Amino acid sequence: MEIIEKEDIQGIIVKGYAHLPACKFVLLGMGSKQAAQQWLQLIAQNITRGSEKKPPAAVNLAFTYEGLKVLGLDGSSLDTFPLEFEDGMTTPHKQLFLGDFGNSAPDKWEWGGPQQTPVHALLMLYAPDETSLQLLYDMQRQHFAQFQLTEIKRLDTAVLGQRKEHFGFHDGIAQPTIKGLGKQDTPENTVAAGEFILGYKDAYNQYPDTPQVPLLQGKESSLPPAVKPGMLDFGKNGSYLVFRQMAQDVQVFWQYIESITMQDGKSDEQAMIQLAAKMVGRWPSGAPVSVCPDKDDTSMESRDDFGYRAVDSAGLRCPIGSHIRRTNPRDAMDASSSKSMEIANKHRILRRGRSYGKPVCDSLEPAEILRSKNFEGERGLYFICFNAAINRQFEFIQNAWVNNPKLLGLNHERDPLIGNNAHPDDAHQCGFFSVPANGLRRHYSNIPDFTTVKGGAYFFMPGLHALAYLAAR
Repeated sequence: MEIIEKEDIQGIIVKGYAHLPACKFVLLGMGSKQAAQQWLQLIAQNITRGSEKKPPAAVNLAFTYEGLKVLGLDGSSLDTFPLEFEDGMTTPHKQLFLGDFGNSAPDKWEWGGPQQTPVHALLMLYAPDETSLQLLYDMQRQHFAQFQLTEIKRLDTAVLGQRKEHFGFHDGIAQPTIKGLGKQDTPENTVAAGEFILGYKDAYNQYPDTPQVPLLQGKESSLPPAVKPGMLDFGKNGSYLVFRQMAQDVQVFWQYIESITMQDGKSDEQAMIQLAAKMVGRWPSGAPVSVCPDKDDTSMESRDDFGYRAVDSAGLRCPIGSHIRRTNPRDAMDASSSKSMEIANKHRILRRGRSYGKPVCDSLEPAEILRSKNFEGERGLYFICFNAAINRQFEFIQNAWVNNPKLLGLNHERDPLIGNNAHPDDAHQCGFFSVPANGLRRHYSNIPDFTTVKGGAYFFMPGLHALAYLAAR
């Protein structure tokens, strides 16, 4: 078994910092190469490593393609990065891949869009509480002017109770376990390290493509040699980070659910929760609908060891178009059960997102959300994931599963939560969702966009040795 070099991997890749609920994400622009390198030499001493089991606070750092340019990587080195990293999220063909149309179009983004100031770096700060986080942020900010750093945008987060997201559902359950990090899990959910961290074998039993840099004359480097003579493996122990700010319209979501489940002009709370659970694929507690088809069961709130083929191949329990079934079809694709799982695991991502904005109510129970009138302000999710191949993992999920209107026999449907119903190929310009039942199929139409993309970018998070190389160029 390959030994994972956690000492050289930035900590957020290895663990989600659940014990550090307070965090900020700072989007930075860098000035001159020299000033940026001097800052990097300073901050590199404070970068949290994956080998730290429970750090009292955490600092992690990633760069865009343009940021690596500022830091002095030449064209031949930059050419070894994948094209999707260079292209970013905002080109016209990426709109088609990611479904960023209508209100989610890049020209309407608040950051990261083609009209905005280019983002060069992402500074990720984590702490046990808001007071400690502010101190950590102030400590970092005091160096910005000195090293010609511009704070483009500071993204604050919110701690939501009971591990829920703003719509009221338990979140962050279905995470792959990285093979070789020591945690035990089912074989089906244990995924090769090279799917998330460069320098290790992936699900194809191959080493993923890795960026390379030249050996600097007269300077030592701890980077391992690359296959090409005279080049170093810059990607070893690094990963590609996808960051998307997604606003959630909680009021629109629950008002829509209420409007299509009313009986004789009266709200039917149980019918509302049941339909919302069908769209999500889990009940508010987190219990999977495929395991608990009739009602919520809090004893199943974190259950993730289930499939669809044996008990729910037709989607009678969990609709085929539901959010969690689309984003991870598990054993339900057109192949044998084991082959389907193998295929699905070649498109997994490692999620590290956080929520932002004030929740509409403290409990985030659907009944209380419905009674609440506190819908002012923006709230949503900072979607963050790691993958070794952006095109085969994140972009494939978005294009082939989330926004595919004909996924696994469906017709004219997209993901009911995060699919974009303003897609230009959608002749009706409205969303559909179907719920099979006893040979029939109940269709729901005119689904509005419940989420809106507000900004985004692709980053590369280098290993610690790669950070040292950038600082020494």
